[in-house]
Amino acid sequence: MAPNDSAQITGETGETGGVPAGRRRAARYVVPIAVASITAATIGLVPALASTGDPDLPKISAAELIEKIAASDTERLSGTVKITTDLGIPSLGGLGGSAAGTFAPKGGAQGGEDGGSAAEPTGRLMELASGEHTLRVAADGPDKQRLSILDSAAEYSLIHNGDEVWAYDSASNEAYHAKAPAGAAKGSEKGAKGKDQTAPKDLPATPQDFAQEALKAAGDTTSVTVDGTARIAGRDAYQLVIKPKQKGSTVGSIKVAVDSKTGTPLKFTLLPSSGGKAAIDVGFTKVDFSKPAASTFDFTPPKGAKVTEADESKAAGKDPAHKAPKDAKDLKGLGSEPNVIGEGWTTIVQLDTGGVGPAAASKDMPAQAREFMDALGDKVDGKFGSGTVFKTRLVNALMTDDGKVYVGAVTKDALVKAANEAK
Repeated sequence: MAPNDSAQITGETGETGGVPAGRRRAARYVVPIAVASITAATIGLVPALASTGDPDLPKISAAELIEKIAASDTERLSGTVKITTDLGIPSLGGLGGSAAGTFAPKGGAQGGEDGGSAAEPTGRLMELASGEHTLRVAADGPDKQRLSILDSAAEYSLIHNGDEVWAYDSASNEAYHAKAPAGAAKGSEKGAKGKDQTAPKDLPATPQDFAQEALKAAGDTTSVTVDGTARIAGRDAYQLVIKPKQKGSTVGSIKVAVDSKTGTPLKFTLLPSSGGKAAIDVGFTKVDFSKPAASTFDFTPPKGAKVTEADESKAAGKDPAHKAPKDAKDLKGLGSEPNVIGEGWTTIVQLDTGGVGPAAASKDMPAQAREFMDALGDKVDGKFGSGTVFKTRLVNALMTDDGKVYVGAVTKDALVKAANEAK
């Protein structure tokens, strides 16, 4: 019989996610090269991988499985990851020269004449926030990683080798070059969070990245269980299921397939509370935990390739990697100190833009950009006044006409309630 542990993790005995405080530590990211930002933390959906029957594995508790993930020291692997996204928004990949181009800095991710590059990582990796994609990944310790996005007629690769970071777009024959932050390979504070960063960091790329973020929420607002086993990418895995206990979250459940030997998450699936297909599901279709060939991380720009240096892109103001907010603290420049409402899965961040509501914000937008925004928005009203809820299947945002913003992985009703109570 497959294991089925219904024990819940509540954090009531000085534990977080069922792992004793003295033994907790974040599992090392196997591919710490970024894939997306907050709106794009909602990446991925892959159809259920082929299975020839659930494996018979020893029974394990939810707490033990979480600890197994946290203790995983997998740093070497290579494989193929499939990502497909269903967020209920227009495909970002298909907006290349239209609305997407409107939101990208001129000469930025789309390339151009003003110091931008078609190979600049942040803009290119944002494409993973919609549609279906196949990635080839490889890692050999903290200072060697490679991520390639495979297309039918082209390939985009992001390579980190020691203190060098390269990105190459074969379709345009353009390359982007940056220096890795000092101390990044050693996990230093400056290397991980400092201002010297020249390439996007700390954003999810593989199932283990997504799983680690989800497990941070394991506490008294969360139910965590083990629900059987699965065969993923040819390997035996346990199925960890994470569910919010709170009402009002857009997250219905999260399932993580965990390799039974290494503790490495092999597949991550997020189902929205509204039902239907998965919104996030990132999974290996092939994986090998042996050391990749050293040549995997070698890169020399092809003859005739246009090479853009990160410092040049920054100086020209074309590198969005240095502009994108990473957390609530980085949102201060939008007009006010962020106010956090609620906790756990129903947390809402409130901001005040200083009177810039949806109508004013979209007034100067090109028609295509306005159409894109309108396709996401619902007009609402309440004690707070009136405004527009911009929605996806996971992250929703209410912008009031007097310039206040409420955003979170919560339902439209939860946003309107928060705005009414804050009035």
